[in-house]
Amino acid sequence: MGIAGRGFCLLVLMAILAACGAPAASPTPAPPSVSPTAPAPSTGLEDSCGDRSKLSKELYLFNWPDYIAQEVLDRFERECGVKVIVDTYDSNETLLAKLQAGATGYDVIVPSDYMVSIMIKEGMLAELDKNNLPNLKHIDPAHLGLYFDPENKYTVPYMWGTSGFMYDTAAIPRELKSWKDVFEPAPDVQGKISMLKDEREVIGAALKYLGFSMNTTNPDELQKAKEVLLRQKPYVKAYTSDTNRDLLVAGEVVLAHIWTGDAIRARDAKPSLKYVIPEEGCTIWQDNLAIPKTARNKYTAEVFINFLMRPDIAAINANTIKYGSPNRTAIQQRLIDPALLNDPGIYPPEELKRRMEWLIDVGEAIELYDRIWTELGVEQ
Repeated sequence: MGIAGRGFCLLVLMAILAACGAPAASPTPAPPSVSPTAPAPSTGLEDSCGDRSKLSKELYLFNWPDYIAQEVLDRFERECGVKVIVDTYDSNETLLAKLQAGATGYDVIVPSDYMVSIMIKEGMLAELDKNNLPNLKHIDPAHLGLYFDPENKYTVPYMWGTSGFMYDTAAIPRELKSWKDVFEPAPDVQGKISMLKDEREVIGAALKYLGFSMNTTNPDELQKAKEVLLRQKPYVKAYTSDTNRDLLVAGEVVLAHIWTGDAIRARDAKPSLKYVIPEEGCTIWQDNLAIPKTARNKYTAEVFINFLMRPDIAAINANTIKYGSPNRTAIQQRLIDPALLNDPGIYPPEELKRRMEWLIDVGEAIELYDRIWTELGVEQ
């Protein structure tokens, strides 16, 4: 389940990513700027609904679970007269498979970085009409022009974050800081672990634990990662991307592989939970808004995407789902909760980002990843 300005030196950013094994063309998002002296750009309120005569009555959004504020959907319906119908998926691979199987009813989808690369190669995404996206001016340039869509022909940024792990300090009376705590769990953790239901994330975490790139195509390295996962499996209660937060809060698991926003929301409900970016590093990712070529309501989809980039709407979304926002105006105008902006779990400092890695399209080697996932026996 995927990132203020380009004031940071581009060469430094490229060096950081190169050290992580990611392409130099994919800069890591810089920490948000909240300078009170920054000029306040237009709020974008004038750019809400486009040409209302061209809007459809309904819009179909295919999204990750709990990944958009209901208030945002209500506001779009109230302001623009369009009802958004939401369907969900739990992994990029599920999204891809559904579209490849012929699903044609979706107008907006939310693929992560490496999946955008795959979908572009497969000819699955429609080019965006930037004339219908005036609120793109509010997006931090550090989140644009990334490796998977260098000209942003097909996507605009939605949210960004990391994939670390979270544990319950009330149940585990010691500090956990390594993937070793996840893949070689102590007796009091065994059977009380949840892992993301996402093959690239899970296999990537095992690779990172072993000191390999999360994007390796080396069969020997992938074989070693498989062995780690098979040894860990008896201690895993669930592979889930949509209920790991609930399992933590309920105490059914005490350690979970988890995405940033889910971790922060879980901590809000249960303060004894602690989110960790492992010392070996983890995934950094960006989720993006895109329109399938098969979309029936492309203009309305672009208006909706533009609406999501309006600073006040982006702030409502970020404050609710608690992922990193790429909306520079919302950050500069302090529309986002300062407690979130100052949380290193959401907006990690530079020293933490140096240990992170983007997932990229591994080409034909994806068959090796698929085989490991099949042998691991995670139910689809």
